[in-house]
Amino acid sequence: MLRTVRTLGLLAAAALLTAFTPAPTAPAPGGGLREVLFVGNNWEGTADVLASTGDLAKVGRIDVVPDKAERLREIYLNPVKLAFFLGIRESAGEGHDQFVDDMYTTPDGTAVVVSRPSFADVVSIDVTSGRINWRFPVSGYRSDHMAVSPDGTRVAVSASTSNTVHVLDITTGRQVGSFGTGDKPHENTFTRDGRFLWNSSIGEVNTALDAPWLDWTKGDRKITVVDAQTFRTVRVIDMRERLDAFGRRDLSDAVRPVSFSPDESKLYFQVSFFNGFLEYDVPSDRITRLKTLPANPATSPDRTTWVNDSRHHGMSMSPDGAKLCIAGTMDDFATVVDRATLAEGPLVPAAKPYWATVDGDGSACVISESGADRVTAIDFATGTKRVSVPVGDHPQRVRLGHVPAGWTGPVGR
Repeated sequence: MLRTVRTLGLLAAAALLTAFTPAPTAPAPGGGLREVLFVGNNWEGTADVLASTGDLAKVGRIDVVPDKAERLREIYLNPVKLAFFLGIRESAGEGHDQFVDDMYTTPDGTAVVVSRPSFADVVSIDVTSGRINWRFPVSGYRSDHMAVSPDGTRVAVSASTSNTVHVLDITTGRQVGSFGTGDKPHENTFTRDGRFLWNSSIGEVNTALDAPWLDWTKGDRKITVVDAQTFRTVRVIDMRERLDAFGRRDLSDAVRPVSFSPDESKLYFQVSFFNGFLEYDVPSDRITRLKTLPANPATSPDRTTWVNDSRHHGMSMSPDGAKLCIAGTMDDFATVVDRATLAEGPLVPAAKPYWATVDGDGSACVISESGADRVTAIDFATGTKRVSVPVGDHPQRVRLGHVPAGWTGPVGR
């Protein structure tokens, strides 16, 4: 079966080549759109909206849990939902509720679509009124990472406890398709042409069975590639086999954040417990290179203390494909790596950096410092820090989006 799937995959490989805030005012009609960065403050339940380039100045803020009282009432009246809600708080949430994981704006900039892990749903929030347009409860009890299609019309969300990815119409919230995955689906990535959707499952990350020899207890982890129109599986990639062939049986096969090269012939990915990343050649279906990044001497060697099995979690690539930006989560740094040589630049100190994205003009990488409640821009060319700005409690995902020109926050909130 695996050989058959791999054969199908190789046939498809060629096509796979992705503080003080001014009083809020309503945007002027017909004023166009402004590109911004959305920063999800996971424990606080807000999204800070920043300038997408330069000084990352604050533009506004959105409450992403305006229905919090209603959702909590539902949860506390349902013993099963309550058990999962409290479990998320004590495990993935590190003692906090997870109110915002991921977010994308609609093409017209009128709404932001947010996955809310503790509420096991996805909501669309009107950026002008702050009200919920639609709500989609995912299957199971937790929502996670999302991806938006290249044309901006659909959003894919991982339902981590049901091993399912839902694909929704971004405007209406209607489900247009879904597909099964490995255990605990996590990262989603559309190919640049929108033809395929890649999902990686990370397995169970909330047990203390973290020794390398116990990695098999973490579940069925794999990359599932589906046709983005039919949602049929066209390829399954088991990184365990590829890691073993590469001579790294010691590494976990739980694929975390990923970045494709511009032509999508190479996939760069992080795995649980590892301070570095790997390069996977898509056409030849094999791992070709590995980069180990420096270990912070202050980082505890006890793997059970690393958040959700992450040692490094977050990567992005410069638009020209020349540089990778890596968030060294448990090692408290970020760094820019030359993709040709794999030489790292300066180690930029950062407090538990949890994500990395590319700014609006493509000249810098923006990391979320979840341990310091700020985001920091790092210059791709020099590898040095440009600016840091404060945001809300425990920032994680950072995404580019759009709001109406002149927007400074929901009116009346």
